[in-house]
Amino acid sequence: MVYPHLFSPLTIRGVTLRNRVDFPAMATKMGADGGYVTDALIDYHVARARGGCGLLTVEATSVHGPTAPRNFMSIADDSYLEGWIRFNEAVHAAGGTTCIQLWQGGFVPPGQDPDTYAVIPSDMPFGPGVVLPGASVETIAEIVQAWGEAAARSVAAGFDVLEFHAGHNYSPEMFLSPGFNRRTDAYGGSAENRMRYPLECIDAIRAAVPDDVPLMMRVSAGDDGVPGGNTVDDVIAFTKVAREHGVDMVNVSRGTPMSVNLQVPTMDHDRGFNVHNAAKFKAGTGLVTVAVGRINDPQQAEDIIASGQADMVVMGRAQIADADFCAKAMAGEEWRIIRCVGCNQGCFDRIASANAATFPHISCLQNPAVGREAEFRVPKTDNPRTILIAGGGIGGMEAAERLHALGHKPILCEASGRLGGQFYMAGLAPRKGEMSDAAMSRASTLEHFGVDVRLHTPVTPAVIDEVAPDEVIIAIGSTPVTLDLEGSEQNTVIDTETVLTGYSRLVGDVVVVGGGLVGLEVAEYLAENDPRVTSVTVVEMGSEVGRDLGMLRKQEVVTHLALNHVSTLVDTRCLRITAAGVVVRRGDEEWTIPATGVVVAVGSRSLDTTELTDHCLARSIPFHIIGDAREPRRAIDAVAEAAEVAISVR
Repeated sequence: MVYPHLFSPLTIRGVTLRNRVDFPAMATKMGADGGYVTDALIDYHVARARGGCGLLTVEATSVHGPTAPRNFMSIADDSYLEGWIRFNEAVHAAGGTTCIQLWQGGFVPPGQDPDTYAVIPSDMPFGPGVVLPGASVETIAEIVQAWGEAAARSVAAGFDVLEFHAGHNYSPEMFLSPGFNRRTDAYGGSAENRMRYPLECIDAIRAAVPDDVPLMMRVSAGDDGVPGGNTVDDVIAFTKVAREHGVDMVNVSRGTPMSVNLQVPTMDHDRGFNVHNAAKFKAGTGLVTVAVGRINDPQQAEDIIASGQADMVVMGRAQIADADFCAKAMAGEEWRIIRCVGCNQGCFDRIASANAATFPHISCLQNPAVGREAEFRVPKTDNPRTILIAGGGIGGMEAAERLHALGHKPILCEASGRLGGQFYMAGLAPRKGEMSDAAMSRASTLEHFGVDVRLHTPVTPAVIDEVAPDEVIIAIGSTPVTLDLEGSEQNTVIDTETVLTGYSRLVGDVVVVGGGLVGLEVAEYLAENDPRVTSVTVVEMGSEVGRDLGMLRKQEVVTHLALNHVSTLVDTRCLRITAAGVVVRRGDEEWTIPATGVVVAVGSRSLDTTELTDHCLARSIPFHIIGDAREPRRAIDAVAEAAEVAISVR
């Protein structure tokens, strides 16, 4: 067998999992208002069950009605049973084993829904002039009872495994943590007293369900970012006691609301960065242990289990990116796996960014079918069409691969000598190598499938006439915007691609004009990798740098800029470039930033598609403009548009 440890069965109490892969609880926004099950949520999990996952865990699900935010899933009363029964019947029919993550959110609910309240151990500031009160003993008793009732309801709904969420600073962990718990009654003070509430919750769950139902507990490996909080050893000590109360498995996560970048780690974190903590819990508790933390490769997962560091692995975003991850790995077809790159653009950013409300549910840069699984279940065609694709960037490759899978005949033409386009180029920036790897993996997949790929072949009207396609997809991308400033024609002024490909000859002091994602990454690249560069200054005319980054990636990039002593200036306009440097203005102040080189990173503009579109119109050939060729945006938009065009071809 390929990966014999990863894909071996595991029996816990009365449940046997077909393999050691856990699809964990992750927010999706796929529930109906009030936390009810939808067909989209069912389809999403069914796809991963069909893809071979061992255990499918539903996202955080409220156990207590008065503290259940309307935008979270819920099982707080019997009105939710019908939906969850439908869910379990569908996932079981697809071969899956189901788990529900039972959740009470501590201080989170009132921030999500003003009609709820917090359940926390002690009074807590919550914004200017607002203090959340500590829970009364009566409220604690009510919540404990709710945990038990929700557990009984979960078993009635057909869930095979239950997960008790005691991490991420939700109510069980808040009571456990001396960083939050300042009570002086039976629920505070000593470690024994601080354990009381979470242990009562476990007891209520265990008493409400049959003995053969496994109980998993999710914990954070210490209170990262919480002054005076629990250490890893403190949480291990609690977990050992929890085992005596009936916990069978421990899911060792990381992060708190004060350190969300550890809870949903970006590409800036090493793959498997939290596995060592799982090994500590396994050794310290003897429980079936689940490792978490950027595990996105089958060999990586196999090695974790084979080495005894954990018994199972969480592969969450890995299976968002590819619902068939397990099936492909089991078949020895790793080359077909579409890899998560840790960008967070479609998952976390669509939950927590400033414009999150504009998105109906999560998605994925690598997999636009997320949340739209039924829509993307398009049968293979019995009317193959020849589709000419102009441009071999991430959008063009997505279109080619999907069209080939649907039985069409894509012909992918790329003007340069390499597929990947700007997506590959982005992977040359610091800590983003997985993006260039993913680009090359997609290129290799097209080669394996035998897709007609033509490099060094820009699409022209003559090429269109030669191919005579049924439709054309124009994905030729964009080109960097040049500076319209006095002095910008000097040979010391270069673009970002010249830097990232290693062809720059910059020395001394460098100014980067433009403080968006690309400008910041190039600034860090120069400061970190080029010993000839002595200083780097980023000049941004807007009020902040990194405006186009997601929250967590921005935290990481800004932190690394500081570590590399990169200076950033905002609300600052470049006026001209001289032999001495860059003349800038902020308000009424004007001065020169010394510079022997200038890098321009002020955005992109779409390449002109008029010649191609006019020719298609003249020949009555349907065409589609996607990605940056339509409007410069993020890679997630290009991939989504490519996929939508591909499934529309009939």
